[in-house]
Amino acid sequence: MSRQPRRYGRFAFVASATPDAQEARRRLVARYGDLAPEEADVIVALGGDGLMLQTLHQFIGAGKPIYGMHRGTVGFLMNEYHEENLPERLEAACTTVIHPLLMRTLDGTLQTRVHRAFNEVSLFRQTHQIARLRIFIDGKVRLNELAADGILVATPAGSTAYNLSVQGPIIPINAPLLALTPISPFRPRRWRGALLPDTAHITIEVLEAEKRPVAAVADHDEVRNVRRVDVEMDHAVSMHLLFDPGHSLDERILSEQFGY
Repeated sequence: MSRQPRRYGRFAFVASATPDAQEARRRLVARYGDLAPEEADVIVALGGDGLMLQTLHQFIGAGKPIYGMHRGTVGFLMNEYHEENLPERLEAACTTVIHPLLMRTLDGTLQTRVHRAFNEVSLFRQTHQIARLRIFIDGKVRLNELAADGILVATPAGSTAYNLSVQGPIIPINAPLLALTPISPFRPRRWRGALLPDTAHITIEVLEAEKRPVAAVADHDEVRNVRRVDVEMDHAVSMHLLFDPGHSLDERILSEQFGY
């Protein structure tokens, strides 16, 4: 009886610049070989969550699954690091599909920019003065004025990151939802944000933009002095993350809700 060929037999390794990650890459390349990403079956990322986000952005639209191993600081999106039996681990891995947010900004010069975010899109005040923001959902004003340090839109994958730090809700990875969470709200004082369908189109208009400038950030891409920011989930882009059985992303997000 002939054996079925492996789905994941050809690897491309990427690593952060830290000594631990670079040494892990050297050892894994010596053991399993290393191909150009376009020739590989899977991208193996070695580092922390920052490196994983960089890898997602680098290979967006490439159609390659990504398997992370923790050789960094925070490893929420990573699997445990082991050198042995990598092909077998990949064959047994569970797949999580995530979509990025699409951010379109309009600045004071009427220039538009487009960036994507897998964790969150955030708006922050640029000076000592509080930001004043108007929020539209699907073209309808839902909050006429938010006075705050800022606001963010988080994906399920990003809901346990900065969103959780500013008291936003944790979203199960397969839930078709986005979190809209204020950052240090002053007025309305008791508004804690909203859960929105992931088909929603969110528009944030900056009020008194000259006096109260605001910056918008999509993961690590920043645009300053924005006047208007439009955010929606880009369902046309799908990224496949691989996780070891029992350590899937949905299991980790569920565990976060119980404090462990």
